[in-house]
Amino acid sequence: MSNDRLRYLHPLIDRYASEEMADIFSPTHTALIWRDLWIALAEAERELGVEIPESALAEMKEARDALDLGRVAELEAELRHDVMAHVHHLRHDVMAHVHHFGEVAPAARGYIHLGATSAFVADNASLIQQRDALRLVRDRLAVAVSALSEFAREHRDLPTLGYTHFQAAQPTTVGKRACLWLQDFLFDLDQVDAALCDLRLRGARGTTGTEATFQELLGDGERVDELNRRLAEAFGFSGVYDVVGQIYPRKVDQRILGALSGIGSSAARFGTDIRLLQGIGELEEPFGSRQIGSSAMPYKRNPMRSERMCALARHLCTLELEAAWTASVQWLERTLDDSASRRIVLPEAFLSADAVLLIAQNVGSGLVVHSEIIRTRLERELPFLLAESLLIAGVRAGGDRQDLHERIRGHAMAAREGAQADSGPSDFLLRVEEDDQIPLSGERLRELADPSRLTGRATEQVDAFLANRVEPTLKSADASNLVPASLRV
Repeated sequence: MSNDRLRYLHPLIDRYASEEMADIFSPTHTALIWRDLWIALAEAERELGVEIPESALAEMKEARDALDLGRVAELEAELRHDVMAHVHHLRHDVMAHVHHFGEVAPAARGYIHLGATSAFVADNASLIQQRDALRLVRDRLAVAVSALSEFAREHRDLPTLGYTHFQAAQPTTVGKRACLWLQDFLFDLDQVDAALCDLRLRGARGTTGTEATFQELLGDGERVDELNRRLAEAFGFSGVYDVVGQIYPRKVDQRILGALSGIGSSAARFGTDIRLLQGIGELEEPFGSRQIGSSAMPYKRNPMRSERMCALARHLCTLELEAAWTASVQWLERTLDDSASRRIVLPEAFLSADAVLLIAQNVGSGLVVHSEIIRTRLERELPFLLAESLLIAGVRAGGDRQDLHERIRGHAMAAREGAQADSGPSDFLLRVEEDDQIPLSGERLRELADPSRLTGRATEQVDAFLANRVEPTLKSADASNLVPASLRV
């Protein structure tokens, strides 16, 4: 067995999340962002008067992709035992990369990381990665919303039994129920957009955020401001945070993970509803032609995708709490008890959100509606859903309210008992039609029992919601082109 297979494989990377999301947080991608930051820093410093030879800058750019993580590991092991042994782990990591970059760009060796701290590369890179990961999450959300909107549109007027407390209640439509799931994901999209809009770069701010080192290096505060403006522009940010300590505010992480946690709760609600509806046979998630529902019971069609989505969503929701705690314990200008946590929590949150949304899209685009079961379940509940309407109609037709109430109640209870006994369709309407004391014809009864009459404005609400809220949102992204081919149903 190879050594690779003897090591722990993270399920989020090995089984659930996409390669695109995993690549954003990969060691290679992280290291290349660090190099981009060093190049941008040196370039801006040179333009603002620091004596950095053009040849040094050119060599940094040329050697940017000459990355050997094995060599970085060797240098890190060496640095752990030399005069820098007292420096914390992140510093080792950064300095190993600085040394390696200097090896492949020797003319730039004396200018790489000039004036910077480890937080310059580590924190700025984290913000860049979170920005890129949020954009991918936004794409995933758009695809999930697109899939569910098509489902809602297709079933906009299909009456179905509504439930409160998972007990039969006033009817709605299948499409209207899907809009409840849709709206949750749109709320999440708003939160992701807000987080993206407010995201800033940390910039070059020095050891405690006072910019003292860069003021000394550049000569005055205006040049420091220009340095940070150029850095932010180079990486596509609108600016840097107004004030920082050694690190950017960890409230930023908390806010981002709050948005991701919201996705988790929306997906869990969606997945749970699918599991409930599949349990009573009304709806079914996609089921592969060779998929095995149960190893012991081959006939079963378990809602495995929705269950997996709920499990991953639950994990995602828990990570917001850790980000909140981390933000709350950053002593003064900083402490290092955030480092280990963030290495785990930030990638896991994005990988979990990515995995959850891929499943949500897959399930939403392949839902199977069992309309006959929906109709039968609705008909079985008609005695209770129609009682008030029949009473009012009977009174209007000249009947006595008290007498009608007792007769309709009696027929409803008898019909319920009969349906429970043989599981057949309800004979409630037939009982009422044959009762000479109830002044309602068979035609009038069937008119009153039309399920579409009982769903209120559900269809109209679906149309308005899709037109006014969903479609304008989807115009900002071509969701049809964002679906991985392997996940199209």
